[in-house]
Amino acid sequence: MEISEDKHVSVTNEFNNFTDALKKFGKLVETTVIQKKEERLGLYVKNEDTIDYEKFYESVLELFGPEIKSQDVKSFYRKLSNNPDAPVDWCEIFGYFLSEEDALASQLDEENLVFLVSRKQRIGLTGGWKRDVVKCLVKIPQLDFLIIATQKGSITVLNSQMRAQANINVTDTSWITGCDYLPQLKRIVAVTERTIIIWDYKAQGSSQDNCFVIKPMDHCLLCVCVVPMTDHLCRDDILMGDDGGFVNRFTLNSDDFGLKQSKNKKKMQSQILDSKNFKNIKRKLHNDWVMKIKYIQPLNCFGSCSLDSIHSFVLESLKRLEDNMPVREFSMPRGANTFVYCIKANVIVTGGDDKILRLWHPNISTKPVGKLVGHMFSITELVTNEKDQHVISLSSAKVFRVWDIQTLSLLQVFHDSQGGPGDMQIYAVIFDYNHGMLVTGSSVIDMYPLTRMIQDTKQIPHSHDQDINVMVYNRTFHQLLTICSESIIKVWELETGHQIYQIFDPHGSSIEVTTAAIDKSGFVLATGAYNGTLKLWDFGSGQEMKVLVERKDWKEGDHWLHQLTFLLTNEKNHFLILALEYNGRIKLVQGKEEDPLLAVIWELPEVVPIFIQGKKVISLTVSSKPKAMNIPIPEVELEPNEDEPVVLNINPGISTEVTCFDVLIMEGYNMIAAATVNGIIILWNFVPCTVTELHRPEDALILDPDLDPKRLKVNAMLFLFRSSDCVRKISEESITSSARSDSTHGLQSNKGSKSSIYEAETKGEHSGGTKGETIAGQKNDTAILPSTLLTEHPPPVLVTAHEDGHLRIWSMQGKLLKDMLPFTKHSAISLTTLHTDVCARVLLAGNMEGHVILWNIGSFLNPPYDEKKFKQLIAWRGHALKIVNVIYVEDKQVVLTSSVDGSVRIWHARNGHYCGYFGQRRTFELNEVTDFILPCDVSEHPVEVKEESKYTEKKQKYEYPLVFDRDKWRKMSSFSLLFRQPIPKPFDVNQEFKFFKSLSSPKIRRNILESTMTGNREAGVIFGSLPIYRVPSPTSLRFLPLIGADAHKESSENFQGKKKGGRILHSQSRRRSLRKSLAPGVNLTSAFFPVIQK
Repeated sequence: MEISEDKHVSVTNEFNNFTDALKKFGKLVETTVIQKKEERLGLYVKNEDTIDYEKFYESVLELFGPEIKSQDVKSFYRKLSNNPDAPVDWCEIFGYFLSEEDALASQLDEENLVFLVSRKQRIGLTGGWKRDVVKCLVKIPQLDFLIIATQKGSITVLNSQMRAQANINVTDTSWITGCDYLPQLKRIVAVTERTIIIWDYKAQGSSQDNCFVIKPMDHCLLCVCVVPMTDHLCRDDILMGDDGGFVNRFTLNSDDFGLKQSKNKKKMQSQILDSKNFKNIKRKLHNDWVMKIKYIQPLNCFGSCSLDSIHSFVLESLKRLEDNMPVREFSMPRGANTFVYCIKANVIVTGGDDKILRLWHPNISTKPVGKLVGHMFSITELVTNEKDQHVISLSSAKVFRVWDIQTLSLLQVFHDSQGGPGDMQIYAVIFDYNHGMLVTGSSVIDMYPLTRMIQDTKQIPHSHDQDINVMVYNRTFHQLLTICSESIIKVWELETGHQIYQIFDPHGSSIEVTTAAIDKSGFVLATGAYNGTLKLWDFGSGQEMKVLVERKDWKEGDHWLHQLTFLLTNEKNHFLILALEYNGRIKLVQGKEEDPLLAVIWELPEVVPIFIQGKKVISLTVSSKPKAMNIPIPEVELEPNEDEPVVLNINPGISTEVTCFDVLIMEGYNMIAAATVNGIIILWNFVPCTVTELHRPEDALILDPDLDPKRLKVNAMLFLFRSSDCVRKISEESITSSARSDSTHGLQSNKGSKSSIYEAETKGEHSGGTKGETIAGQKNDTAILPSTLLTEHPPPVLVTAHEDGHLRIWSMQGKLLKDMLPFTKHSAISLTTLHTDVCARVLLAGNMEGHVILWNIGSFLNPPYDEKKFKQLIAWRGHALKIVNVIYVEDKQVVLTSSVDGSVRIWHARNGHYCGYFGQRRTFELNEVTDFILPCDVSEHPVEVKEESKYTEKKQKYEYPLVFDRDKWRKMSSFSLLFRQPIPKPFDVNQEFKFFKSLSSPKIRRNILESTMTGNREAGVIFGSLPIYRVPSPTSLRFLPLIGADAHKESSENFQGKKKGGRILHSQSRRRSLRKSLAPGVNLTSAFFPVIQK
């Protein structure tokens, strides 16, 4: 009994402890979520209590013990970082994740459709009457707001977040039947059964005071639309249809509403205006009610539909309203309730009570070009999605059908299932292009989002379950290979983003794959693991070919492979792989056709200790071993005098391991560049067999406990070099593009994005080539330019990405050619990866915060390496966390990025627009211009950097006040100025004064003004501390005339002289005015020049 009681007590204590741990864990999650939300808003300030991953992991271990796996904690923390609003559960910290894939498992079929009905959002009506319904919806794309008009007189303006900005309740007994926006008058127009309402939604004060009512109207108004009038600034024309079959053209001017009233009136009084005072042109076009009217701007015509079976639909220009000439009429049984025009397809779609959608060509009214059948009830509304070429139709039974206008096929059918039998029907439907959703109005407002919008903006991009370690691109097969920290290899198709195959645990169970590489042919894949093993695979089938086995004397993590690179060989089925281990050793691995195993044939000797001793160049000797023959990079050894043990007197805390390398073997060059943790850059040149220290930071051998020991680390490096084929290709492209631009200027300006990235480069080369041809007096010969370029090969340069966020470019002699900090609207962020295309015209970099930076370096590589030609084109944020790899696919003009967040994403290189992620259900649309969208974990817009010349050409103009110019004062003659003055007229001020003629813009003083005492106790604290400057006064200064006073007095005397009729009096008055001008009663000198005591 005592044992059982003790067990019960222990179980109770464990339960209580676990319950307390869960409560503390909930508080930790709540604090982390609040911090992440503030970080997204830019309101959070980092302090000692900031919760990062390490602090979060330590807190979780304290609560639940060491049994918690680090990868589960990392996944949980990543989920909080990516989406703080996502629901979380405590069981996820133990690896039982409630992923979004499980929540959407029942929607797999639905996600392949156009609209994701399950993500429908519903908004209730506010500010209106009870049992009211939406009668009209109008979307203004330019202003990104939505106008809602209800039947009982409520008009509301909603912003892009669907929040009300303005609202008015029209006090009218008639119901509202339609509304629209007046672009010139900046007001909203609505029509009721007998009146027209003009509402200024932006005016302050009571809404009723900002409303005009125009009445009476001859017939009951049923619909309204605005005619775009770009040539009239203060005028808008509206078209209205009524129950008598008339189409009215109503003209509204700003003067009609008193919009130019004075600013003193705070409120605009509500007025009732007579409709007879407005210009109204109308014509009877139908024999029944006009159900809908629209102005189709691409056709410069208006369209109106009616329930009339003969005059069902009319499409004609506005001029036909002023005469009685015949119009284009389209007839259909039982008339038409609605219509819509598709711009790309150039067809008009009509629908009515006969339940059939008819497609009409605008110029053929006798017979429709197509029919769509499927609705069981009357068709009430039609809208189009121009980008996807879809037509959405709605029937009176609240059934929506989505049609492909190009193939005339049905894509989706859904209905409003939440409405009861007593609910009102849907009266208004629009398609919001800005947000990609279908908006409907009844007693509520429903929003149906496009499936691709939800997939792109709401769901977190997810390609792997864990952090991505490797991403490489196969140029031959246009496929992408990624490897995560769970050691899962996935191969993706670039065109579609679909997965082809995957390999689990390629190097064994629980062995992490850390690096990979693909040979130039694209048929062989090499993978390296944490335990030092290396394997070759057949890329097409995923079958293992050869393996480098782990030796028994290897310690765990001692031979961790960090980087792999294939070397070209002349023999078939002979493979050479250059491998870098985390301990800094670089070794060459060989695989022969007859040998099933891979073998290490040599290792590069360690040279960093010799460089630390002070030597800059080390000589090497080529080994004569048989296994080192006939390979691109020979086995080298240190010379006998160099191969002595080196004793270093440096702090053991300073790391000198090699972190990255790159190889250049082509056209006479045979080099390996490497960089260390402390920033030393080494160049192995196997032609003269030397090793050179290109660069060493000043504090590379100094250990400061207050600084990060990895602050000097080089994270990535690349050789930038153009082969002969690349030079020939660039020159040919330059010539062909210049010839095309001369023949058809502007025709190919928008074709693809490739020309846009290389635009500056091709223009510069073209200008240089034509200049040489004109001097030589030769014609356009394609053989001249390539030959000149081939004779002058620019030497290779080396680009390095540093931990301090800088990008540096070096020559092969160690000279720093350029040192720059990428512009990303943030402080310096560590660069993690680099990539360039085959011809080294584009350079890309990724950093620790998920930014992608793209430069155009096409013209920079030609000496003398002008810094202005190294141009940053664009930078955007692709991930919320560190970017592992970035790849530029030249033929598709896209950028591929992988991150530790587990996603692989694809972007348009020209503008940084998001295309999608690998693993999504929707196929990529790489060739089409996509709408600008952002992933759900990114909120920053791309930053495009303009050319420097545009900034230098536009100089800012400052407006200065006019100051007195002594030089002008001295040059002017007082008497000549006075005699040139005409006789002043009554009440006219004479502006011909010498002082005002002497005013000019201020000049920059070259001499510093002399200052006197700066303190004055009587003046107070503020004015007493102002400096007092001494300004020298002019040497000679005459009296200045009195402005305005004498002129007015003189004019009155002239009137008296004229009344007496004497010429003598007039001359005396003029002499008197001259004397008064020379000696005015008020001296203006003191107002402009202070009195200075001698």
